[in-house]
Amino acid sequence: MDSGVRVDLHGKWALVTGGARGLGASISRRLAGAGAAVLVADLRKDLARDLCNELGERGGDARFVEMDVRDSEAVAEVFRDLDGEGRPVDILVNNAAVDVSKPIEHLTADEVTRVVTTNLLGPVYLCLETYRRMVARGGGHIVNILSTAANRTWTEAGPYAAGKSGLRAFTHTLFKEAQRDCPGIGVTGIIAGGMETPFILERFPDADVSMLQSPDIVADTVLYALSVPAGSAVSELVVVPRREPSWP
Repeated sequence: MDSGVRVDLHGKWALVTGGARGLGASISRRLAGAGAAVLVADLRKDLARDLCNELGERGGDARFVEMDVRDSEAVAEVFRDLDGEGRPVDILVNNAAVDVSKPIEHLTADEVTRVVTTNLLGPVYLCLETYRRMVARGGGHIVNILSTAANRTWTEAGPYAAGKSGLRAFTHTLFKEAQRDCPGIGVTGIIAGGMETPFILERFPDADVSMLQSPDIVADTVLYALSVPAGSAVSELVVVPRREPSWP
């Protein structure tokens, strides 16, 4: 759970979508290491529960939350349950994402819907539930994990780039509204370059890992966003491998 970034999150509840593996697991570990109680939201129940057990054995506080971010009513129900338990979400990390790497001419409507709903509408649903509650409480922080595809796309990435570009625009809008509505709320988009995670390696098993960065570096960037004093705001951060081919 060690990190070079120092921030005290004791007494905070953090919800991480897609938190069971890859970048999500790295973020969950970093947040728990900083003292936050972590809600690991994922469809991979066994992996999520294993991670929660791991964090508990290392002195952290973690709990599995079953959630399909594509289902707005399911998302709302999770927040109603958390309200009933007196567990407000102080930190939201929208990390869950999927991709279908196909030329546009071979994509199906179902594939496009799954990618865009997971990568754009899902985070928006989470923000809708979280933001209004943060405004009512007077504070909190939302971190949306973006991608270099939000700035510069490539072939076989149509739905993914569309979703991440849309999420970047939504994040910037939410940042401006938070400046107006509640100075205690932070909103940060993190543009992350290629990482050595299953998200890439399962689709591209022959990928050159020397061109990828550790997800722990991106998780540290999340902690940095949370560590900025209240008098300042970080709307967007970019963290890419030194040899990143898709940035800028």
